[in-house]
Amino acid sequence: MSGSATRDWDAGTYDRVGTPQQEWAVGIIDRLALAGTETVLDAGCGSGRVTSMLIERLTDGHVIAVDGSESMVEQVRSVLRPQDRAFVADLAQLELDEQVDAVFSGAVFHWIPDHDALFARLHAAMKPGSRIEAQCGGEGNIGAFHEIAAWVGANPPFAEHLAGWEGPWNFAGPEITAERLERAGFTDVETGLQPWPVVPEDPREFIRTVCVGPHLDRLPNGLGDAFLDAVMAAWPEPQTLDYVRLNISARRP
Repeated sequence: MSGSATRDWDAGTYDRVGTPQQEWAVGIIDRLALAGTETVLDAGCGSGRVTSMLIERLTDGHVIAVDGSESMVEQVRSVLRPQDRAFVADLAQLELDEQVDAVFSGAVFHWIPDHDALFARLHAAMKPGSRIEAQCGGEGNIGAFHEIAAWVGANPPFAEHLAGWEGPWNFAGPEITAERLERAGFTDVETGLQPWPVVPEDPREFIRTVCVGPHLDRLPNGLGDAFLDAVMAAWPEPQTLDYVRLNISARRP
């Protein structure tokens, strides 16, 4: 899910700049070792670039694509086949009318505040013996960049809207994530952090769409571009995002 169910995204720009998310997804899909006949939940499908990769692996299966953003779900429908489906939902409140053979998720779980609720709902959506393979922002994710954005936000004219605000992100560590998965009923749990620095091809549009959307939502009209200008000016060359990925593997017994 590209964000919470109450926040929409610029799906078109996300699709254009989302190359890192697509690169991350390759390894996650490989870990699923799909036979091609499964029903797979794409938990936070985004704009469809990664959903297309799942569809290529599921020649005789189908995808259930879920996202919290209306615009993302509209965009993902353009890549679906008749046997696939997509709908808008908050993953922490997910209800499916069929259990799935596998769950895939990339770059999503850190947007969800309540991971206990998230893992409980995913567990309920899965058939016994099925696996979840996921990756999201983990502890320390883009920490240096967020420090820059916080410093800019603490200064006028942004301070009255952003000073002291900690954002909606939930960058969890591997130990607490493993504990939450086990509490939800998962076994064979494996979690770990993976540094993955990224230099965006279009830094301004990438951070506008992927990194500081919640900042911009808090700013009145007219201050968004000024905030982006100030962040870009404070961000040293080469403009690198210090991504830290939290890898998650688990099985529903």
